[in-house]
Amino acid sequence: MTRTRRAVLAGSAAVATGALLGTSEAQARPRPEAKPEPKPTVVLVHGAFADASGWNDVGARLIREHHPVIAPANPLRGVAADSAYLASLLATISGPIVLAAHSYGGMVITNAATGNPKVKALVYVAAFAPDEGESLLELQTKYPGSRLDEAALDFRPYGDGLVDGYIKKEAFHDVFAKDVPRATTDLMQAGQRPADTRALGEPSGAPAWRTIPSYFLIARNDQVLPVAAQRFMARRAGSRVHEVGASHVAMISQPSVTADLIRRAAR
Repeated sequence: MTRTRRAVLAGSAAVATGALLGTSEAQARPRPEAKPEPKPTVVLVHGAFADASGWNDVGARLIREHHPVIAPANPLRGVAADSAYLASLLATISGPIVLAAHSYGGMVITNAATGNPKVKALVYVAAFAPDEGESLLELQTKYPGSRLDEAALDFRPYGDGLVDGYIKKEAFHDVFAKDVPRATTDLMQAGQRPADTRALGEPSGAPAWRTIPSYFLIARNDQVLPVAAQRFMARRAGSRVHEVGASHVAMISQPSVTADLIRRAAR
């Protein structure tokens, strides 16, 4: 064998050995695991005559499962003003968002989420899901059954001709939260946040549920927003529906069911 041929063969063997070693090292080296998709931020929006503490039991369940959660203070000053406030908060959140709302809060998320591509789902919990031009009072009285009328409210003026509405102490438990212990509802009533009465007749804007998937927890024993109205709004929005035997405050009396629906929306 010539010296040149021996050199070529030796060089080829070295290349082959190096390739095999490189392959073995690559196989032995663990591949980096793909990072899981970040969970959506869940924004919990309370309604009138309430505050964010009504979401405490639901929020605690979601936080234990490492969902980012924000439960802002809804100003309760009017549909347009409250929706603009929530929209400005949503603009500060990076990544996907799931909005969950109770009662009047549904009016707010329906408007605040419109045109926001980060909002992946809307969850209505015994909540108003208005179409464009509809008001809270119109939807509340569309079907019989609501016991939250003028006789159940106290009206207190403030500012220049403005009026706030509060639920009377004697009506709060039976009308608003009959399946919650009285010791709890007494505190809820004492600390309730009033709604500006102008919100009752203020028309809603273009609804976000036309373009964003929605979920609806219907409270069958609701004395504030009749169950027939909830079913009507859920059907119109094409929502995925779950019904529960609960009062108007389903997220307080049925926190596990409520949290489960929000989890489904967040998948």
